[in-house]
Amino acid sequence: MRLPWLLAMAIGASDTELVRRFKEGDRLAYEEIVRRYQHRVYGLALRWMSDPAIAEEVAQDVFIALFRALGGFRGDAKLSTWIYRVVVNHCKNRRLYRKRRKMDRHEALDGKRDDDDGPARQLPHDGPLPDAGVHQTEAEVLVREGLAQLDQIQRQVIVLRDIEDLSYEEIGEIMDIPRGTVKSRLHRARAQLAQVLSRRIETEDVL
Repeated sequence: MRLPWLLAMAIGASDTELVRRFKEGDRLAYEEIVRRYQHRVYGLALRWMSDPAIAEEVAQDVFIALFRALGGFRGDAKLSTWIYRVVVNHCKNRRLYRKRRKMDRHEALDGKRDDDDGPARQLPHDGPLPDAGVHQTEAEVLVREGLAQLDQIQRQVIVLRDIEDLSYEEIGEIMDIPRGTVKSRLHRARAQLAQVLSRRIETEDVL
């Protein structure tokens, strides 16, 4: 039986303290890390993969990987930065795997698909997505769909900066690029997203 005061100690601990306790064999510390980051890990995976089911699989894989690797975490970066890097790497690998297996190709509603580089068109889900509380407004849905049309690097830098609110330094560590490169890529990605959204809004106005 887990004692409430032990749980309270874990909840109130810093990330650094939780890592130290985990290395000393305290599994409650790991459970608190999962509780603390599970929504952010899933949210990042969802924005990267654009599929709730796949995002959930990625999140599960991430926390399994974290459990196995946390003992070797040296603290050179913030725990949150390290976790984000693991999420991004898992998403990249999953997208590469799906591309190789041609799992990302969906037929259009009319059964035709001429533009392999265009956004995938899928039938809508019958019910609300698991992150419906995050994506409630039409504007948020529009941005999410716009992000899905950007390339991998553009989507990554916008999500990390404008949605996850990471610093340029943290993003640089995750993407392994200098701070100045982060800023230039972010500028170009924002401009591209603005073009995508403007085209989408104009089309909806016409319809």
